[in-house]
Amino acid sequence: MELILKKDVENLGYKDDVVSVKNGYGRNYLIPQGLAILATVSAKKQLAETLKQRAYKEAKVVADATKIAEAVKALEIKIEAKTADGSKLFGSVSSIDIAAKIEEAGIAIEKSSINVVGGTVKRIGKYVAKVRLHREVVFELPFEIVAEKQ
Repeated sequence: MELILKKDVENLGYKDDVVSVKNGYGRNYLIPQGLAILATVSAKKQLAETLKQRAYKEAKVVADATKIAEAVKALEIKIEAKTADGSKLFGSVSSIDIAAKIEEAGIAIEKSSINVVGGTVKRIGKYVAKVRLHREVVFELPFEIVAEKQ
């Protein structure tokens, strides 16, 4: 079954991609959730026209996302957290904490676009998060978790 995605779907594709999925996945999940529409001939023609009109605007969006990515890469992110025995954290550090730390530097990034490799972090050390600002602008952001000074 061919569908046109209306929103980004993780592990499947990005908005306005034409994807091929199994019938049940398309009929029972993607279409009812409003994530996709059937890829009929008329829908494909309409998509092609929309993409043609959006090409110029897309170049500016990619340029802005690249500029933000360069600014974020220049940051040195250290997150202070309370620790139990010097290495294990009380609680955990997730993409929400990283987004808050980046926002302190004056750059606004949605927490949903930050993905900590391996899920949440529960120990002190250096880690990497993947940041996706645009389908063409994805980069790895190193960050460090340090013990909170008492």
